[in-house]
Amino acid sequence: MASRVRTRQPPVERGMQAFRAIATEAPDQDQDATAIVLVHGIGTSHRYFQRLHDALAVTAPVISVDLPGFGGLPKPDSDIDVSQMADALGELLSECVSGPVVLVGHSMGSQWVVETALRHPELVAHVVIIGPVTDEKHRSALAQSRALALDMLGESPLINAVVLADYLRCGVPWYLTQLRHMLVYPIEDRVRDLTRPLLIIRGSRDPVAGRNWCRRLRDLAPASVLVEVPGGRHVVQGTAPAAVASAIRFHTAPHAPEAIST
Repeated sequence: MASRVRTRQPPVERGMQAFRAIATEAPDQDQDATAIVLVHGIGTSHRYFQRLHDALAVTAPVISVDLPGFGGLPKPDSDIDVSQMADALGELLSECVSGPVVLVGHSMGSQWVVETALRHPELVAHVVIIGPVTDEKHRSALAQSRALALDMLGESPLINAVVLADYLRCGVPWYLTQLRHMLVYPIEDRVRDLTRPLLIIRGSRDPVAGRNWCRRLRDLAPASVLVEVPGGRHVVQGTAPAAVASAIRFHTAPHAPEAIST
């Protein structure tokens, strides 16, 4: 197998915000393959995407992004809501990637990528959301904290260690600032207006992004697919990277089916 080249770029500024991008290319990749961009969720960083990043990089260029204030990056001087973060991410994509991308977001990252696709559709070929939040029936800090605590009881020790370390680097103030935006963002309304195909992935044992909630998002989006990974929990991309990578490849291929019910 040809060796992969992983490039960790120093933080780059877009407007007043600092981003980090970790890009991987391999000589045996299809030169025409669509780039895949991975966007983490609240409090976390690119680190819990590493196994999925490597699995996807076998066949396509992959970029994992750290957003402002996360992954040890400087905290912005002012608050940034979901639409502002999406605009900043769109600016980063337009300067760093050639052509529309497969834009993948996990947890709160699902909100950022959906909003980016709505505001900058020319930059996005497909939208993929993993463990999307926030379930409209559990849209409170207490409900989300309970679901996250329940999830962590079933996650692997390695996943929990990575996530908790990133939470510490993020810090309570910035986490709570973004949590406020996460809880009010109406993703169920926003997916209705998507002009790009949507792939929803959840672990079958995910207490944060429940089955009925994910089915509701699937049914609201104009062209969407829901895939469940058996036994997976909220950070399913960390525990089942091959299955998640396979679903992304299959459903974002040029002639992928428009919808599959599960």
